Amino acid sequence: MSLFSRPDGNPSTVTKRSTVDKDLKRIVQLEKAAVYTSQRSLKLGFGLLFLLGVWVFIFFKSGGDGFTILAIAAIVGGYMAINIGANDVANNVGPAVGSKALTMFGALIIAAIFEAGGALIAGGDVVSTISKSIINPDSFADKNIFIWAMLAALLAAAIWVNLATMVGAPVSTTHSIVGGVMGAGIAAAGFASVDWVVMFKIAASWVISPVLGGIVAAAFLAFVKFAVLYREDKIRAAKRWVPVLVAIMAAAFSVYLVMKGFKRIWKPDASTIALIGAAAFVVSYGVVKSAVARAAVNLENRRKSVGNLFTIPLICAAALLSFAHGSNDVANAVGPLAAIVNAVTQGAVAAKVVLPFWVLAIGAIGISIGLLLFGPKIIEIVGEKITKLDRVRAFCVALSASITVIVASTLGLPVSSTHIAVGAVFGVGFLREFITNRRVNIAMPRAVGAAPSFEGGDGSVYRSWAKARKRKLVRRRHLINIIAAWLITVPASAVLAGILFMLINTFG
Repeated sequence: MSLFSRPDGNPSTVTKRSTVDKDLKRIVQLEKAAVYTSQRSLKLGFGLLFLLGVWVFIFFKSGGDGFTILAIAAIVGGYMAINIGANDVANNVGPAVGSKALTMFGALIIAAIFEAGGALIAGGDVVSTISKSIINPDSFADKNIFIWAMLAALLAAAIWVNLATMVGAPVSTTHSIVGGVMGAGIAAAGFASVDWVVMFKIAASWVISPVLGGIVAAAFLAFVKFAVLYREDKIRAAKRWVPVLVAIMAAAFSVYLVMKGFKRIWKPDASTIALIGAAAFVVSYGVVKSAVARAAVNLENRRKSVGNLFTIPLICAAALLSFAHGSNDVANAVGPLAAIVNAVTQGAVAAKVVLPFWVLAIGAIGISIGLLLFGPKIIEIVGEKITKLDRVRAFCVALSASITVIVASTLGLPVSSTHIAVGAVFGVGFLREFITNRRVNIAMPRAVGAAPSFEGGDGSVYRSWAKARKRKLVRRRHLINIIAAWLITVPASAVLAGILFMLINTFG
């Protein structure tokens, strides 16, 4: 009797079963596609509902005076805010999610609350109408030309960030709006209107930001590994060094919040900032030292146990990074919008304008909506798909993000928080890959009793070693895609803004 035949001699059982399995798989795939499509449609519906709410608000707010241009600008500003939430916020919470310190739902709620809080509390009363001062407002003799240029810049940046989110590339929204303003400015007032020294500094940040972030994160990870994780008594080492590391993070974030998070509403001098950082270090060191000592009583002498000590600091880091991001990057959404509002209502073109609260609210609410609806995709890429993050690695990424911004700001270097955070993820991933492969290169030849050129003996063991020594712990596909997106962000936004300006100026 055939192996594939039934006892009654019928050989068709396997064929029928295979056909049924294939049909079931197709049904499951169709169901998944239907669920995905319905969820996407629902998300788009909520996004459109928010933009409709913006239109209704402007209708009652403007009272018919300049309604059309204000409504269009507000809707584009809201669209930009949604895209900031969908893409840029992932860098703040991605490592915490990837390390399982936070669930996706918890990360979305925390980030949405603190992003909106940062924007509304510390977003500031005055914003620059021209991002990074790359265009001189005096170049625009005609108020309407200035309005069209700002509208084109805002729309171009929003479209580019939207496209980057669709392909899974975390990009800098600051660079997107810079490119948009530059392109629209060139189209409206010529190349002479651009401050090319400022543009050169911004271009330099493409290299400076990720490299600094990667180096700082890798350095901290190397320290934690050799000072704690590689020690025979890991708990004793953790009791010594974890309070110090968390205190460094507390001090760094205190300084980060003062320098970046509250810079629009409070600008203390250097000695005050240093005092705040020192106080945060001392207080947090005392609190964490006591907490770690209590927790160590029940901890096993394992790497995972040490990693669990960083859970609460990671959650705090995600919240504080989101607050600082909301206070800073809301200007990317509402700066050009505020410029348009000022030009329409005051009839003037200004380098800095008073920011109406309702404009700030559009940016804050839009960022939170974009995060809740579309944020998980980039969060998963940053936190899980570039490289595997445990809580120690995620802690080093968060610490690097705050310290690198502080150091760069002190030195006057233009950096992108997005590039720093993603660069830090790559930094810890490549360090982990280097250490793992170095260990294999040393251990495996000894295990098989041969040098790397060994050709005899146990060939299967050698082949396994040869394969293991090439192990890649950072996904190169994401590395290439992200670097490519970073390189073309400014020029792509600039070209798109120039085209949009010419279209708006022609048919507007």
